[in-house]
Parts: sequence; structure tokens; C-alpha cells
Amino acid sequence: MPKPSVTAAAVATLAALTVPALAAATPAQDLQRGLDRLVARDAGPPGAIAVVRTPAGTRVLTAGVGNTRTGARPRQGDRMRVASVAKAFSGGVALRLVQQGRLRLDSTIGEVLPDLPASWHRITLTQLLQHTSGLPDFSQSEGFRAFVGADPGRSAPPERLLGFVADQDPQFTPGSRYRYSNTDNAVVGLMAAEVTGTDYDRALRTLVARPLGLTRTSLPSTTALPPPAIRGYARGDDGAPEDVTTLLNPTLAYASGGVVSTPAEMGAFFRAYVGGRLFGPAIRRAQAAWRPGSSEPTGPGRNDAGLGLFRYTTRCGVVYGHTGNTPGYTQFAAASRDGRRSVTVSVNQQLQRTPLMPELRRVYELGVCAALR
Repeated sequence: MPKPSVTAAAVATLAALTVPALAAATPAQDLQRGLDRLVARDAGPPGAIAVVRTPAGTRVLTAGVGNTRTGARPRQGDRMRVASVAKAFSGGVALRLVQQGRLRLDSTIGEVLPDLPASWHRITLTQLLQHTSGLPDFSQSEGFRAFVGADPGRSAPPERLLGFVADQDPQFTPGSRYRYSNTDNAVVGLMAAEVTGTDYDRALRTLVARPLGLTRTSLPSTTALPPPAIRGYARGDDGAPEDVTTLLNPTLAYASGGVVSTPAEMGAFFRAYVGGRLFGPAIRRAQAAWRPGSSEPTGPGRNDAGLGLFRYTTRCGVVYGHTGNTPGYTQFAAASRDGRRSVTVSVNQQLQRTPLMPELRRVYELGVCAALR
């Protein structure tokens, strides 16, 4: 057999040396590329941040900016509006109260809030938390939209929000179907306020934020978002990002979507909430009575609804969390069942019902893969 030439041997050696460079990217690298691509899209969000927590530590990945005026990148300790992720926080408050015996999973609206419409009285806390109550969504009513359109910065008590649909009966027999409704968690917030004898913001701080050390998580009553903050944006008619951080008063979403938190504190909350630090095994089992139902916006993989929580079954495994969107922000936060791993993905533009939402869902799944692998 002829002896290989020096040139052929050199080529073989070079090929062997370059194999590691051609190795597959890590899940974290895939996530970073996904964030970069999303921000680079036409009409993409100005910035994005993902915080991945595993037993090995915390990784913070960012793309773009959290403030177009200063050019500052988003940071894990910056405040932002968490939108409907607030529904998981209200689930944490309510289930803590069940743990303490001040509410029951079968407590009804009529027992706790008898002044609400009689046709709502038999609806239970379980049905509210799982969006099977049938209550019409106040945020979809013409009256609410006119109210907000007239002055989006003004405040409104939660009773006013429910008043927009107080003349309507449940849209189906409670417990028989799934339908996402902001009214559900507004009622949960009022139930928590009633049994604690305080307002919902204080109940949130006392029952959830303070025990978990969440110092930048609250339900504010004004449009202000104190620094440090990730600013929220919408695209103007000319395509340029316009700052809408203080457009809407958070009382207009109340316990359904008005909470302010940070990427780091969202992750810490879900690790505790999913991992069983806020209530015991019996309540965790009840919370995990899954039924088909999507969060809003839809999360990664297949979505199933529990009590104040969604199960996301993805190609990389299963996580439990919530999504949210509001002017200026789109959110995803989830944790593994043992509470040892979590991922949050936040972008500072509302992407629900835009062509970019499917791509954002793919980024969510990349975040799940980075957390679970």
C-alpha cells in the first residue's frame, strides 16, 4: 500500500483538530442566538432578557436595550410590568390562604363576596383559578374599552372593573369548560382582600413577596415605574419605538395583570410556587389537576391549565409557569416541578397577535431547554 503523502496527512490532522469547533451549540448558545434574532427582526422588540437558573448557577442572557434613550441593556434586577404572570402571583396568594385555612378550594363567591351578582355566587375558588368559572372577561367589554380609551392613566377600583360585566351571567355552567378571563383573577384578588381585611397589594406583600424576599414585587396604584426599570415600547406609525411604560394605570388590570416585578424575582417566585415552598402537598396535588387550556399568550409546547398555573410540555421536558402581555411587555416565566430550575424570558414590546409571536414562542422553548438540560 502506498504511504500517505505529507499533504494528505496534514489535511487529516487539520480535520481532526477542527471537529470540536463544529460541535453542536449548547442550549444557552441557542437561546442567545434566538434572542439576538428576535431583536434584529423588523419591528422586533428593542430588547430582551432571559434568566436561566439551574443547580449549577444563574445565567443572564440579553439582546438589545432596556432603554432606547440611554442604551442601557436590560438587567435581571430591573423592574418591569409582568402582565398576566400576575395571575400566578394571585394564585400564590389564594393558595397560601387555603393553606392557612382562611379560604377553601371550594369557597364560593357568594360565601366570601355576597355583594357580587347572585348568578356568580356558586362559582368556586378552584374554578376561578383554573378559568372554568364562565365569568365574562371585563377587559373585553365595550364599556371597559371606552373607559380606558378616554383616559388610560386613571385608576379604577376592582369593583368598577367587575361592574363592566356585572349584568352578565356566567357564559357556561361553571366547571364545565375552560375559558381564559381576566375577571377570574380580579375576583380572586377581592376574595383575598376580604378574608385578610386589607387590600390585595398588602396581601401580596405579606403572603408571598416578603416570605420569599421579593423586595421589588408589588401591585402599584399609579403609572410610575421607579428605576431601575426595563422600559416598555410600542411601534409608532413611523415604525420607531415609542415609550409606553407609563401608558396604562396598573389598577386597570388589578390582580389579573397589574403586578410589577423583575426577571430575577419572577424566577425566584416560580421556583418557590412550583416547588412547594408556599403550600403543602395536598394543595400542590389539587393545583395539578390539569385540563387542556392555553395561557395568554400561548406558552411553549402543549399548554394545560391548573390552578393559577400552566403546564408546558416541550421537546426538552415539562415546566410549569405563566405568560403575559400588556402594552410594552411580553413575558414568560416557569420552573421545574422540584423548583430547582427556572427560566424567565422578557421582551419590552407587546408581541401578542403579531407575526413575531411564533418566533417568541420558539425562544421560550429554547429557554426551557437551557433550564432543563
